[in-house]
Amino acid sequence: MATQPLIWALSVAGTAIAGTLSYTQFVAPRMVTGAPSVAAAAPQQRPPGPRIPSTLAVAADYRGHYIVHPTVENYRIKMMVDTGASIVALTAADAQALGIRSDASTRKVILSTANGAVAGFRATLREIRLGDIVVRNVDAVVLPAGALSMSLLGNSFLSKLQGYEVQTGRMVLRG
Repeated sequence: MATQPLIWALSVAGTAIAGTLSYTQFVAPRMVTGAPSVAAAAPQQRPPGPRIPSTLAVAADYRGHYIVHPTVENYRIKMMVDTGASIVALTAADAQALGIRSDASTRKVILSTANGAVAGFRATLREIRLGDIVVRNVDAVVLPAGALSMSLLGNSFLSKLQGYEVQTGRMVLRG
């Protein structure tokens, strides 16, 4: 006996909810726009205003290194974020995959590394995309085979961000 009033109350509540949903879905837009039209179905555009910066959090690996996989000129590369590197440094293999070659017009450079002085050449990367963060016209250097085990994402990229910080085993980049 007690279940019948409960079923009746639930059915009344369900009908009220269904009626409210159909009102908001079909009647309310007509009230706002004045009449049904194609414009009512068009997607809403966001008003111009300040751009919300993109953020990306990267967890440290077991050695405490921050390994990322950005897209550099539409090619995915494994890189280590190196806040101590003044410039993005590419391995010879990554540069070759990107189609970056040394010729008579490339500027040669001598870099001071933890392993000593290394000769390389300069390049400019049109775009590095890391998650939603996009940085354009990034200075880089290409090092010879064997000079690096992995390409480095250095300060020529990091300095173009709005900022970055390291907090207990993770790095947060703000683009």
